[in-house]
Amino acid sequence: MEINQKKGRAKTVRLAKMGMLVAIAVVLVYLIHFPIIPVLPFMEYDPADVPIMIGTFAFGPLAGLVLTGVAGIVQGVTVSASSGIYGIIMHIVATGTYVLVAGTIYNKNKSKKNAIVALVAA
Repeated sequence: MEINQKKGRAKTVRLAKMGMLVAIAVVLVYLIHFPIIPVLPFMEYDPADVPIMIGTFAFGPLAGLVLTGVAGIVQGVTVSASSGIYGIIMHIVATGTYVLVAGTIYNKNKSKKNAIVALVAA
């Protein structure tokens, strides 16, 4: 019985950490986002992918996809509501691809060198 409690507690802690990473991503988008090219206002820079990548490296590529999906939806309906459903889909596809590639490469051998290789490859 005690083993099940420890597993449940570990899952709860992991879920709470992932929730905090999503919250940090949304706050970063709220505070820091600006168009890369002023003529194209839909092409914005936002640092929201940094906490998502931290979560991917900490919890794996599938958790990174979940973080991407949740953060993309929350950002799409709150901070970046002007981009609509297409913005949400584009964010999930672009960041999801990045997360899958980098997370899969890093997950094979967790080292600082491999983290840099994973980020550059993605």
